Amino acid sequence: MTVVIGFEGSANKIGVGIIRDGEVLSNPRRTYITPPGQGFLPGETAKHHRSVILTVLQEALDEAGLKSADIDCVAYTKGPGMGAPLVTVAVVARTVAQLWGKPLLGVNHCIGHIEMGRLITNAQNPTVLYVIAYSERRYRIFGETIDIAVGNCLDRFARVIKISNDPSPGYNIEQMAKKGTKFIELPYTVKGMDVSFSGILSYIEETLFAMLVEITERAMAHCGSQEVLIVGGVGCNMRLQEMMGVMCKERGARIFATDESFCIDNGAMIAQAGWEMFRSGHVTELLDSWITQRYRTDEVEVTWRD
Repeated sequence: MTVVIGFEGSANKIGVGIIRDGEVLSNPRRTYITPPGQGFLPGETAKHHRSVILTVLQEALDEAGLKSADIDCVAYTKGPGMGAPLVTVAVVARTVAQLWGKPLLGVNHCIGHIEMGRLITNAQNPTVLYVIAYSERRYRIFGETIDIAVGNCLDRFARVIKISNDPSPGYNIEQMAKKGTKFIELPYTVKGMDVSFSGILSYIEETLFAMLVEITERAMAHCGSQEVLIVGGVGCNMRLQEMMGVMCKERGARIFATDESFCIDNGAMIAQAGWEMFRSGHVTELLDSWITQRYRTDEVEVTWRD
């Protein structure tokens, strides 16, 4: 049996999770919460992570009922993400790996989301809403934003209208949207398989999700896929899941999504991706254990899938 501990801290969530052969043993996390209307700056976020990471690490071990000797590999988020928080997590992971005498493994944050989603939902070969599909030992990016990420777009909108980020800006926007009765037409910018969100920033949600559903459906048609897996923090949004579900039903396809314990950034997703990578022979040497803020999903060779 292989046990991997994962450290995640690419943005305002700091989490430590432990995975043993596909079983989530523990997954505590903390969120750096700022006043409504304010974002989280890299330096202040890193300071928050430094103040709680050892406490969260001990919680993870206690919850799992394990000691350092029981851990086979230490995984951490290499990127993408905010520089200072990523460095904080990488330094702690490097230190823990050396103190415990365990191999170290740098994990792509996005692949952590994908592998956690595959584990929890049992989706076999889904088109993933980023929009990504697996092909020839890579997660191939079929479409992406050409300016800002959808989660970042929702976060900025929340700051503009002074919505709290507790538990998350996107969740609070969704609750407000449920009370709305009037649909406002917005710029709908799909360019081939890519999308542009910056022009919609003043308006938001329904149109953003319609664009995501459209390009996901195109990617499914291109790949001949009959499964959709929604991952990442925005994937918790029930309206997005509902809209994607309508599209899948029309195509005779299946939709897979996870709850907020796994779709929001967490340590277990890094542990799960690390578990897959470690068992297929991946290890990060200490001299190579830096962080990469712009670490693309399709840079990683997926040696653990056929």
